[in-house]
Amino acid sequence: MGRIHICVKRTFIFVCVLIGIISTLLLAITLFGHGYFHQSEEIEEILPGIVVLYVLEAATLVLSIFGVYGARKEKKWAVVLFSVGMSLASLYLFVECVNGYQSKHEMEELTREEHLAMMPLSGANQTDLEGLYNMQTNFKCCGLVQGYQDWGTDIPISCLCSDEDSTDFKCVAPGNNTRFVIHYHKSNSSEDDDHKGLMDENMLVYEKPCLPILISVERSAISLGIGIFVALTALWDVGVVLAITILCQMRRKVDVPPVIFTSQPPQYRELCDTAECLT
Repeated sequence: MGRIHICVKRTFIFVCVLIGIISTLLLAITLFGHGYFHQSEEIEEILPGIVVLYVLEAATLVLSIFGVYGARKEKKWAVVLFSVGMSLASLYLFVECVNGYQSKHEMEELTREEHLAMMPLSGANQTDLEGLYNMQTNFKCCGLVQGYQDWGTDIPISCLCSDEDSTDFKCVAPGNNTRFVIHYHKSNSSEDDDHKGLMDENMLVYEKPCLPILISVERSAISLGIGIFVALTALWDVGVVLAITILCQMRRKVDVPPVIFTSQPPQYRELCDTAECLT
């Protein structure tokens, strides 16, 4: 029984340390992401989620410290605090995973509607164009739905397929009535430079549109996030089960009556036979 208690105790301490390390890494990633999106226009929308992550990660980090302390010092209140806190955190994360899975299709439809609202791309505002240029450069795509045809007669230079990309990505030749437009920031060039064309019949553009690729990447990111949260929930549940096991062992240890050993021989009286006692 003592070996089982030690094994459970060591496993519980290991799980608590692992939870603390993961919480610290997630806290650092959240802090980095907060700093990265601090100047972005989307910060107001994602700020409540960032605050929730701060609270959840800090709470699990503190609870893991209480768990290690309670197991090593055999403090019942610390183990109880760990089990209750991690149970609540696990329940909250499980609910968020279910909500995230249910809203995955809604988020995909919202992304599709937001980008289709930019059509026609020739009339999109400067902020949307900046995002489209970056997306085309990163995803090696052109346009949103119908490829380079979404840009009409003016195709941006971000759709241009280089010699290296032509071997890894499908590229096509645009029509004869199209011309490539070099995009410059307004602070670095004049309005005429923003519409300077590169006329070359040998130029190729990316064939695939960007919207399906963007939705696929978003779907993969959501699935990855849900998978990570499910794994964290399972790890926290393991910690809760081990904490309850340790509490049960502590209770049994308290209920066992103490055994007292003494070095003095017991006092007894020698009994005699009936015949000897009568004489």
